[in-house]
Amino acid sequence: MVGQNILEHALVNKYQFLYPSRKELDLTNADATYAYIKKNNPKIIIHAAGRVGGIQANISNPVDFLVTNIDIGRNIILASYKAGVPRLINIASSCMYPRNAINPLNENLILKGELEPSNEGYALAKIFATRLCEYINLENKLNSKFKVRYKTLIPCNLYGRYDKFNVKNSHLVAAIIDKIHRAKVRRSKKIDIWGDGTARREFMYAGDLASAIFQSLNDFNKIPDLINIGTGYDYSINEYYNIVAKVIGWKGRFVYKTNKPVGMMQKLVDITRQRQWGWMPSTSLISGIKKTYEFYLQKKKA
Repeated sequence: MVGQNILEHALVNKYQFLYPSRKELDLTNADATYAYIKKNNPKIIIHAAGRVGGIQANISNPVDFLVTNIDIGRNIILASYKAGVPRLINIASSCMYPRNAINPLNENLILKGELEPSNEGYALAKIFATRLCEYINLENKLNSKFKVRYKTLIPCNLYGRYDKFNVKNSHLVAAIIDKIHRAKVRRSKKIDIWGDGTARREFMYAGDLASAIFQSLNDFNKIPDLINIGTGYDYSINEYYNIVAKVIGWKGRFVYKTNKPVGMMQKLVDITRQRQWGWMPSTSLISGIKKTYEFYLQKKKA
């Protein structure tokens, strides 16, 4: 989703992008990844690859979410370093923050507490990649090697065009869109919600993250090595369901499955560093959901 939103951004033609498909390059293969990067000699790499999914997918596939994402992060970042790529932007995740930390979550809280068990594998892999970038910066500085700087953006939860809309492996907003659309088509009068709907989440439109990435390309030397990217506000699960229902035009009732896992009760990132940098997202929640639903309908017709 992140990669596709980068490639359809208005500023994409200012740069020459290489974006190999899985068939062209297996990022879990260290030798192949190094050979590709060495051959093409990019000036900067945006690491947005990974095995991603919502809470149900994370719970069902913890080994894959841990190992695959560690392999991908390790291979891309180390290959970049060994090949002499001077700049790299690592896209991390707000799930790296401790489950019981006080919100909003600032960048200094990483590894300061227990992780949320439902997506711990994915979080550990993202922490690994983030620390690897930090260690490379430190080692490069101490050993006076070629000048590199590898930086990490920590986005809040994302939704938008090119998201996955399968309830079993999608993120929250995409899953809600799929559930409510299906309910409308089938004329169902009720929908299940995991938990009681009071847990709060911060979601940003993926196109806005792409805008932040393009601005970070221009401001690479200005941004901190570690920076949250978010909206600065969150909504309850109930509010997301109600907004999506309004956009789609479904009228029914919600049935709460309080025996189901909901993850952290709140996950709102601190955007102090982002504000100091001078960037803010421009897409409102209702506008983003409308755009995402339009993409969903187009995808179903294809």
